[in-house]
Amino acid sequence: MILGGPVFRGFNDPDAFAAEHVKKGYRAAIVPGDLKTGDGEKIRAYKDAFAKYGIVPAEVGAWCNPLTKDTKEAEKNINYIIERLALADEIEARTCVNIIGSWHPSHWYGPDATNFGKDFFDHAVDVYRKIIDMVKPVRTKMSFEIMPYCFLDGAAEYVRFMKAVDRKEAAIHFDPANCINCPRLLYDNADFLKSELALLKGNIASIHLKDLTLHPEPPAVHLEEVPIGTGFIDYVSLLTILNDLPADTPAMLEHLPDEETYDMAAANVRRFAKEAHVSV
Repeated sequence: MILGGPVFRGFNDPDAFAAEHVKKGYRAAIVPGDLKTGDGEKIRAYKDAFAKYGIVPAEVGAWCNPLTKDTKEAEKNINYIIERLALADEIEARTCVNIIGSWHPSHWYGPDATNFGKDFFDHAVDVYRKIIDMVKPVRTKMSFEIMPYCFLDGAAEYVRFMKAVDRKEAAIHFDPANCINCPRLLYDNADFLKSELALLKGNIASIHLKDLTLHPEPPAVHLEEVPIGTGFIDYVSLLTILNDLPADTPAMLEHLPDEETYDMAAANVRRFAKEAHVSV
């Protein structure tokens, strides 16, 4: 796999942006959020810079809720994802990624009982078929991040969803930490993630890397994302498992507070990879 993550310098200058990834030891990049379809000259400049420095454009984010019951908001969000998917295809990113969405009344990815029902599942299938069919991408894939607050909370449900969507332009976004939603899975994460990946590994476009810890208080389960190497995820086992994927699969760091913490997380990934005899 190839490691990537956010950088903190070089924005608005494609060459400097790509060069900053090299300085950090990254070979995969998150495509800048201010790029849009139609920015032909700017997109070409980023493509040239990525090629010059050997950086893979890993992800175009399309973070929004296309399934909201607010019809005007849903239309706006669907059009936004269509634009982002078209951009991903134009810049030849590995994937355009979004969550499925939610029927929570006020939070774009919030928990709601209806998120696990047949009506929500069928609506998600219809919306994402529409998005994919509007763009018909040929150089990228539309992928969906596993989340704990809807049906797409693990590998088995991902397989069911992909079969229902039935589009070759759809792919899998694998987030190991987001599959873990209880203490049993956290403490047995090596075997659990091995079984998850066995179901998904044929069509994974990108990966997010995080770590998790479990707090004793409050007494209700409280899992928290923490920097890699400070939580319970067995990264030596995880990287060994992920090594079965194609060598150019992007694995992206995320959700850390500052540059120093990203540097620490990247160093820990490389340390764990060395222990696992895995090339990153």
